[in-house]
Amino acid sequence: MSTFPAVLRSEWTKIRTVASTIWTLVAALVVTVGISAGLCAVFNSTFDSMPDVQKATFDPTLASFAGMSLGQLAMIVFGVLVVGSEYSTGMVRTSLAAVPRRATFLAGKLLVATVLALVVGLVTSFLSFFLGQAILGDHSIGIDGPNVLRAVIGAGLYMALIALFSMGVATMLRSSMLSLGILMPFFFLISTILGNVEATRKVAQWFPDRAGSMIMQTVPEAMGSDPAPYGPWGGLGIMVLWVVAAVLGGYLVLKQRDA
Repeated sequence: MSTFPAVLRSEWTKIRTVASTIWTLVAALVVTVGISAGLCAVFNSTFDSMPDVQKATFDPTLASFAGMSLGQLAMIVFGVLVVGSEYSTGMVRTSLAAVPRRATFLAGKLLVATVLALVVGLVTSFLSFFLGQAILGDHSIGIDGPNVLRAVIGAGLYMALIALFSMGVATMLRSSMLSLGILMPFFFLISTILGNVEATRKVAQWFPDRAGSMIMQTVPEAMGSDPAPYGPWGGLGIMVLWVVAAVLGGYLVLKQRDA
């Protein structure tokens, strides 16, 4: 039976030798940093024409993560591919034959991929912050500002949690196409649309992305947004509960069904 360190080495080898998973991480970094920088330039050039409520609640830290909504989609693809590629190729049968204890197999896979996503997420968040603040000029804030370091580290944690949530869903569904077909519209369209409609706004604020993104705010009701019934850490805690539910669901499916 394989030891846990051997499982970790095996999972690391799988991830780094599959080009698609590496490129999705690169895309998550480039898209987030690039779009955030572009939007910071827009904020800086149009600041004087912003409505008074947006000026009063302008959050330069949150502005530097403005590209996160698109960058997180690449992180979702990464999480799905880490799990789904083994099912699509049938490699999961070989993996489970080598590691019969399914809890060990899943834990090793999720741990390696989550740590990698966290490293990329933190690099992305710090790059986005420092580049964004340089572009914002007179409207910028330093890393030593109130709650700024928490928000920057929290942005990296958010990206890692998005990847882990996606891995849990992909383990439950056992299909990359089906997982992406559900997750991409959910995060890119459904969550956004419901969050902007008055009748459904109170429901949408409990979704993992909207709750988790609170950790990136340093100004209450930033950019004129609606007040939430929880703070930054409370929002991240809600997101963690979603992630735990997805991972637990994935484990139960993996345990009870054949490969």
